[in-house]
Amino acid sequence: MPKDTTVLPSNEVTDPDEEKRSYRKFSEEEKLRILAEAEQCKEPGQLGELLRKEQIYSSHLTKWRRQLQAQGQAGLKGKQSGRKPSLDKRDKEIERLKKEIQRLSQRLQQTEGVIALQKKAFSLLEQMNTEISL
Repeated sequence: MPKDTTVLPSNEVTDPDEEKRSYRKFSEEEKLRILAEAEQCKEPGQLGELLRKEQIYSSHLTKWRRQLQAQGQAGLKGKQSGRKPSLDKRDKEIERLKKEIQRLSQRLQQTEGVIALQKKAFSLLEQMNTEISL
């Protein structure tokens, strides 16, 4: 009779490599609270105690401070993980048209520059022509 694989006997140990790792996720409010508490830590050892209590590293504080400084409170919000949604035909067409508009506007600027240069050259030639004929 085959062994039941759903329940492990007490003498068997699971492989830690096979266990799925779970990561803590902090909400925006939690990050702000922890940052505020960290700012209140003035005595030696208080910050270390806070880090141990919250089970975080000092790099978390550094990262959160940078995000808060660069992007404000919105920077502390969690980002959605996973793939970006694929574009449908309409979105692809919009992207293609935006690129074409960009390309054509660059070409227009270049052409306008050439025309302005031609106008200046023509006026100089006209001026030289009138001076020679006098």
